[in-house]
Order: sequence, then C-alpha cells, then structure tokens
Amino acid sequence: MNAENTEKPLLKVLLCSPRGFCAGVVRAIDSVEQALKRYGAPVYVRHEIVHNRYVVESLKAKGAVFVEELDEIPDTQAPVIFSAHGVPKSIPAESQRRNFFHLDATCPLVTKVHREAEIHHKRGRNILLIGHAGHPEVVGTLGQLPEGAITLVQTVEEAEALAPKDPDNLAYVTQTTLSLDDTAEIVATLKRRFPSIIAPHKEDICYATTNRQEAVKRVAPQVDALVVVGAPNSSNSRRLQEVAERAGCRYSVLVQRAADIEWSKFDSIRTLGVTAGASAPEVLVEEILDAFAARFKLVVETVSGADESGMFFPLPRQLRDTAAA
Repeated sequence: MNAENTEKPLLKVLLCSPRGFCAGVVRAIDSVEQALKRYGAPVYVRHEIVHNRYVVESLKAKGAVFVEELDEIPDTQAPVIFSAHGVPKSIPAESQRRNFFHLDATCPLVTKVHREAEIHHKRGRNILLIGHAGHPEVVGTLGQLPEGAITLVQTVEEAEALAPKDPDNLAYVTQTTLSLDDTAEIVATLKRRFPSIIAPHKEDICYATTNRQEAVKRVAPQVDALVVVGAPNSSNSRRLQEVAERAGCRYSVLVQRAADIEWSKFDSIRTLGVTAGASAPEVLVEEILDAFAARFKLVVETVSGADESGMFFPLPRQLRDTAAA
C-alpha cells in the first residue's frame, strides 16, 4: 500500500469552509424526514425538496413521493410538503381546496423576500425582482402578488432598458441564491437610473450563498482547478462555479457525483479546491475526495471563513413536537 502511495502524484486540496448544507436546506430535509416518522409513508413533496438528486433519491427510498404539481397527487390524508424554494400563493390555495394537509418547508429567508414584496405592493410601489426566469424560487416570488405587480430583471442590459410607468415609485427584491457580483452590477444600474428606488432593509441574498462565495473567492486564485459538488439545476452551486472562474481559477467544474469527473482535465494539477453548494450533502464531498485519493496522494487543508454553527431554523409548527421527541 505504501509503495502504491509513493507512486501517486502529490495533490494539495484546499477544502472550502463553509460548504454544503445551509440551515434552510437542513430544515427542508428534516421536514420530510420528520413527517415520514410521524405520519408514515407516503409523504408527498411538491417539486424537489432541495436541488440535489442524491437527497431526493434518499428520501424516495424512505417513502417520499415527489411530484411537480398538485394535480399528480390523489385525494389523500397524507402530508403534502412544499419545497424550500417557496411556492406561488395559488399552490396553498389549491391545497386547501382539495383538503390536503400541507406543510410549508419554504426557507425562512425566501419567505422574508415574499413578505418584502407584499409590503411594497401594499404601499403602491412597482416591484423589480432580480433573478433567473423559471427558477422555482422566482416562480414562487412572482406568484405572491397579482400578475404584473412584479417585473423580473435578469441582466444589466434589462436594467438599462427598463421603462417603468412610475420611475419614482420603485422597490427591488432579489432571488436569495444569486452571485453577489452579478447582483451588485444590476443594483448599481438600477440605483443610477432610479435614484429613489427602495432597497431591501437587509440584503436578500442569503448568508449561506454569501459565505460560500466568499470562501471560493479566497481559494480559487490559489489552485489549478476547483470542484463544486452540486446539481446543475442548483442556482447557488452554479454561481459558485462562476465565482471561481472570475476569481482566477483556470478550471472549475460542477459535478454531482465522483462518476461525473472528467479525469483527463486533472492530469497535470498540483492544487485542487473543493466546495459544495448549499443543497449538497457532505457525504458527496467525501465521495469526491475518495475518488481523488485513489489517483493522488492528498494533503488536505481546510480554508475557513464564516462560522455558521449558530444558524438554525425551526421546523414547521406541526412537526416541532415530533423533532423534540
């Protein structure tokens, strides 16, 4: 074994911290697991509870049934859970109409954005939402208010082209999982064009997105390549890959599992950065490290940033006594 190790090239791995699960994701996954424990299978979940195939498959094996829309669910007494990304108001309304017992696992930081938008609307403001069209979180936020009350802004170009009816009566909110740098450019454009635009009281981009991006910015210039463990439909994971490239990393890649790694891209590297999106479990980070350890002799160093150990969101009210027990 030792002889084999000496033949492997040395690889220094800088492991980003924080990485992986955030408090909102932990709350969402725990909601499904506690519902299964309390009510038994099946538990229906509208949309992927979080954007990670491994997590979804693990919960399926325990009895969770994932659907895209409520009309796929038969009449049932079983719990119906809404995902961490949030849902339009039409979804709980439809759930009530069908007498479903629903549990809302929306991340509290997404709910904060929903409440902000509602307050602006009540005060008669036109609302701009900075985000990506089609992302479940954006669909949910747009669906908090009547159609046309919120205008989606995806790029600096769109911000430049905006022609609101009342440019002196604007407010903006943002998707929680965006790139800080991209959002800053769009916000700067909006503030230049509409000086009286009202910003969120507190930054909408969530603490976990911010912390993971800052950790990547520190590591990316120091490594030959960087691996982001996460799903291709995970917004915060894709932003981590983009942040790494902007911060000077020559090659960054988003992978779900070790089997996805294109090894020829790593032939000549001597330093590697590793991080994980907020919906990627640590077991997948370990799987990636094991795959590299089979080919390299690893020296692993953790690069620590913000401490998230105190972050916790309570479960939906109906499940709290189960979790305590």
